[in-house]
Amino acid sequence: MRIGCRLGYRLTHATPLIAMLNVHYSRFGDLERADYLVTQPSVPLESYRDGFGNWCTRMVVPAGDFTLSTDGIFRDAGLPDPTEPDAAQHAVQDLPFETLVYVLGSRYCDTDLLSQEAWRLFENTPPGWARVQAICDFVHSAVSFDYTQASATRTASQTLAGRQGVCRDFAHLAIAFCRCMNIPARYCTGYLSDIGEIGPYPPGDFAAWMEVFLGGRWWVFDPRNNTRRMGRILIARGRDAADVPLTQTFGPSTLTQFDVWTRDAQDDSAEAPPGS
Repeated sequence: MRIGCRLGYRLTHATPLIAMLNVHYSRFGDLERADYLVTQPSVPLESYRDGFGNWCTRMVVPAGDFTLSTDGIFRDAGLPDPTEPDAAQHAVQDLPFETLVYVLGSRYCDTDLLSQEAWRLFENTPPGWARVQAICDFVHSAVSFDYTQASATRTASQTLAGRQGVCRDFAHLAIAFCRCMNIPARYCTGYLSDIGEIGPYPPGDFAAWMEVFLGGRWWVFDPRNNTRRMGRILIARGRDAADVPLTQTFGPSTLTQFDVWTRDAQDDSAEAPPGS
């Protein structure tokens, strides 16, 4: 798979920026061509891992027009997200210590406001995989997807009240419901291909989904699409979107370009990524 992005900004003065645009270390072994971060104009880059293990790059961006881009090739098995319908839910006292942070409320997953509704909706569902799937089914049907309704401040409870949003809102609501039901759930962002899907395809974009801890391991669930998909490549994970901004500027900036591509690298008939 050929994956990458090109993000353009216009800045009025030199501004620090942190980018989280490289594929997660868990896919390092699948690299065919590294998705190195390239800037235009060139600036010094300093990379580090954050508290969740995500690869971050910080820099100081000069005033004017500035571009961040990546373009990598990754080997993928071409299989849909794995399933295990018998995966059991752990009692809270049996959860591994490192999962406990993912049963707590967070910036966008306001479990304190959703707990009563979560138990009303899902208390009588079978615990484990079936309960998580019931949560995804509910969120998928209750919330309408609308690109024009994107909001950087919408919480899970606001998504439930407004019944509309984008993929991050679907993920936040499902994560919050899982946590209310004592199931560890974490937020994921990355690439999601349309390989194996029926067109027409939407414009390229990054995707958001969740991972839940059942049966001793983490499993992917996607409340926005509510189906097992092929070609899903993780960039970063955290408690919610506040932990994994793809770019964070520490000052005013204007986004002037946004291109994302995820396609079969062997498809010579496919259109090349913009500007490549």
